[in-house]
Amino acid sequence: MTEGVMRILILGGTGEASGLVRALAGRDDLSVVLSLAGRTAAPKPEPVPTRSGGFGGAEGLARYLRSERIDRLIDATHPFAARISANAARAAALAGVPLLAIRRPAWKLAPGDRWIEVENVPAAAAALGVEPRRVFLTVGRQEAGAFAATPQHAYWVRTVEPLGDALPVPRLTAIEARGPFDPDSEAALMRAAGIEILVSKNSGGGATYGKIAAARALAIPVVMVRRPDKPDVTSVADVAGALRWLGIDAHAASTLREV
Repeated sequence: MTEGVMRILILGGTGEASGLVRALAGRDDLSVVLSLAGRTAAPKPEPVPTRSGGFGGAEGLARYLRSERIDRLIDATHPFAARISANAARAAALAGVPLLAIRRPAWKLAPGDRWIEVENVPAAAAALGVEPRRVFLTVGRQEAGAFAATPQHAYWVRTVEPLGDALPVPRLTAIEARGPFDPDSEAALMRAAGIEILVSKNSGGGATYGKIAAARALAIPVVMVRRPDKPDVTSVADVAGALRWLGIDAHAASTLREV
């Protein structure tokens, strides 16, 4: 570490990343930088220096770690950001920087759930079947286009960023919203739209679990995309675990709320 200051790079874009940043901001013994992939045009402000955009693969990230004399790298990216996590593991090894991944637990089947589990988003589109259905699609703007292969369905598509022309199908309702979403409002949305099936990634966490609970209550089936494989690195489930790894009093995380 440089002059007693620990230099930390956090790869973010999740509620865990935001919670960790808030816990670490303002400390004289830390220098924290948050890195975002740049997919969100107007990310919410954070109380630490923030950079946006890629590093140029694992080698580019390794160069950054060396040039900025980073002491700790924390991968707090989305459970489905497999490429970024792979690059982080490779870069940390190349640069000799300790790496921690924050990996929130996946959702588990509960009594009453009707899940159709699939390996990826194209498989989720195929799982909708041939007969037209009213679909609530919540896989994000980046992958919504896979459902253009099944244009017979009516889609209600919720994204953080404007959907634009990402899904060219004849029956489309675009919903722009950012979580958290509670089960009651999710159930009301599904009832009003006459939703027959929900498509979701198994993102885990509480911020978007409301749709899963609502589907269960309404006996609506869920096409659930399984998580991709991630590198085998040191990992924790939450912000409190990350603070302990950094040697910081974990009680600071007790007031943090996932967003």
